[in-house]
Amino acid sequence: MANFNIRMYSDTLKRTISFLMYIPNDKRPPMPGTPVKEEKPIKTMFLLHGYTGDAFNWIPEWVLEEHDIALVIPNGENGFWLDGLSTGHKYDTFVAIELMDYVRKTFNLALTAEDTSVMGFSMGGFGALHFGLAHPDRFSKVFALSSANIVKGLQGMTEETENPVANYAYYHECFGDLNTVLERDTNPEVLVKKLKEAGTKIPDIYMACGTEDSLIHANRELHEFLDKENVKHVYLEGPGIHDMNFWEEYAKKFIDMAF
Repeated sequence: MANFNIRMYSDTLKRTISFLMYIPNDKRPPMPGTPVKEEKPIKTMFLLHGYTGDAFNWIPEWVLEEHDIALVIPNGENGFWLDGLSTGHKYDTFVAIELMDYVRKTFNLALTAEDTSVMGFSMGGFGALHFGLAHPDRFSKVFALSSANIVKGLQGMTEETENPVANYAYYHECFGDLNTVLERDTNPEVLVKKLKEAGTKIPDIYMACGTEDSLIHANRELHEFLDKENVKHVYLEGPGIHDMNFWEEYAKKFIDMAF
């Protein structure tokens, strides 16, 4: 397994950024008598951290070892993986376009949607859903763990609204006009309807949330919406809170299912 901490100038973010890459291209030979696994083409997964996190939060090396999947782990700061209003806050364009194109040209990976997936937890789970639904030509699989599907709670928020996580200015920066947040591509439901109307293939969606997680109701709501729209997806619940123990358990379940 080769690992890289890469610095590059991002024209999208208007600054030098860093991201991590892990590539399963130097495995040790199997022990004598061990069955030799069939070599498979390397697939690529973009891994998205949560609110207040960074690229070092979670590096599931078992993904590389068990499934021959390369990992690209960017830093999205607290931008909800969306194109924010300010200069240098276009995290959607950075990851789905600029960073992916860099990985394609430099490492010859993530060349097609079929070879490329995205996984995230919490804010990153929302980001994974957004990337997959906004860029189905670039991602064929979405793994959303304990997704922060918070857009319905933001509708109509004002500067006077109390919020223990962040203030009005933050949400306005990430999501734009909070009076129309449900009508735009910031809402996963809007993206699903657009893909259906256009007859575009919707990526494979895998969602999970812990039953003791405060985000469980938002995840159930999106699951029910996908059922109503006849969008094929996998939705799992199980005992758990909003933590790495739950994400690790269900990431393994989903990756085993999908690959």
